[in-house]
Amino acid sequence: MAEETIFSKIIRKEIPTDILYQDELVTAFRDIAPQAPTHILIIPNVLIPTVNDVEAEHELALGRLFTVARKLAAEAGIDESGYRLIMNCNGDSGQEVYHIHMHLLGGRGLGPLLAK
Repeated sequence: MAEETIFSKIIRKEIPTDILYQDELVTAFRDIAPQAPTHILIIPNVLIPTVNDVEAEHELALGRLFTVARKLAAEAGIDESGYRLIMNCNGDSGQEVYHIHMHLLGGRGLGPLLAK
């Protein structure tokens, strides 16, 4: 079994945070170190350490990440101007918390995806 993460505590509301959305499958909250005017993390409520650990049984929760991202982007008023969704996997990608999560970023021009 994977180790519990800070995200597990946020899901259970043991750590105060600005939760924007929560249902039986996913939780969304503002990033504590935002990289854009809108920076929201959307996480499955079940602990999946990395994308490499995804199984078929996770498909419903992972699909919900995208529908919640769409909803939150519209609520933030960035759905028409554009936004970026990012998921990292393991160290070389910059993954810091080993509980998969989607970053929803927007509210300004985000530039190229990767630095050259």
